[in-house]
Amino acid sequence: MGNATEWYDYGVYAATTTYLTHAFFPTLGTAFTMLGYAISFVLRPLGGFVWGPLGDRIGRRPVMAITIVLMALSTTLIGVLPTWAVVGAAAPLLLMLLRVIQGFSTGGEYGGAATFMAEYAPDGKRGRYGSFLEFGTLTGFVGGSGFVLILDATLSADQMQDWGWRIPFLIALPMGLIGWYLRTKLDDPPLFETTKEHGAVAGSAWHRLVELFVNYRRPIIVMGMLVIALNVANYTLLTYQPTYLKQTIGMTETQGQVVIIIGEVLMMACIPFCGALSDRIGRKPMWWFSLVGLLVFALPMYWLMGQGLGWAIVGFVVLGLLYIPQLSTISATFPAMFPTQVRYTGFAISYNVSTAAFGGTAPLINERMVDVSGWNLFPAAYMMAACVIGLCAMPFLIETAGASIRGTEIPAADTEPELAERGG
Repeated sequence: MGNATEWYDYGVYAATTTYLTHAFFPTLGTAFTMLGYAISFVLRPLGGFVWGPLGDRIGRRPVMAITIVLMALSTTLIGVLPTWAVVGAAAPLLLMLLRVIQGFSTGGEYGGAATFMAEYAPDGKRGRYGSFLEFGTLTGFVGGSGFVLILDATLSADQMQDWGWRIPFLIALPMGLIGWYLRTKLDDPPLFETTKEHGAVAGSAWHRLVELFVNYRRPIIVMGMLVIALNVANYTLLTYQPTYLKQTIGMTETQGQVVIIIGEVLMMACIPFCGALSDRIGRKPMWWFSLVGLLVFALPMYWLMGQGLGWAIVGFVVLGLLYIPQLSTISATFPAMFPTQVRYTGFAISYNVSTAAFGGTAPLINERMVDVSGWNLFPAAYMMAACVIGLCAMPFLIETAGASIRGTEIPAADTEPELAERGG
């Protein structure tokens, strides 16, 4: 629920780009709206540095309860902001401020949720159970995009431009409150509590941070490289795509949303199966398949999208399904790269630094480079370059499918024969 709330905001922001540009950047253009998207990632690393060590020191649940409230409130406030026509330059500045707050809260939200789910899941089903976090990701995207599509269909263009675009942002408040209530009723994972009782998490949050950078630099680097591949694909396909289809391909707002929603629904249907498959064959084969697949098919599928609505659906679906083996195994792969006492910290920092530098900037870079170069296939090339970086990290990724993530050592699974035996 919390992850869906987080990504609902990103889905709504992407789907209302045209309206936000008119309301907040009428003289500056879409590139500045994409900058407003990217700027929310500025404080994500700081959020990771703050929330991660706190989550390893005081517990996962308290931090997750705080971050979801911050996220929901800042999203809701976007829906009541005055526009450029009312307060001038103060309007985009206020929007940027709320986006920064969102980024700060997200810096602890995602790492905490993934860590929480990984630590609760049985060792042999971590992929299956953890995949539902990403089911929440796409639920948020689909919910945000779908809600905007319904409003586009029921309200006139003037109504949407005047006040209709605000409604989706206001819905974030009840979603966030429900998520907060549910989280306050949960206990921290027994795995974390046991480690805490044995004194492995003694000391301050600062000690967790120091321990991470002294003893676990290799998994930080490996995870950072994998996240570059993961999130350039993520934010290109799931966030920039509505703008790309409308402004670059020439589709209507409704046609672009239909392409995205069809693709995302099919991706949602595949996520639990891919997560469960990773429990049988391992995480690394899933990542190899996805990275190589996107590297090979990104360029032809983006070319296909320019051939009409039907082909755009086919191209987007193919790339989305190739991306799912990465997305569905995030919660099973990344938390297992660190031991319990620095797991939240390691995930939050590694993930958010790479995401801020490469993922969150992907829509802005794609928009700018398409405008400057006139090459409509640039997003495919950018995705391919990111996949190469991810492939360079793959030989150094430790397979952890079926491994216990308890204790104070980096988890590692045994060999493939054990995986085969466990998977039947």
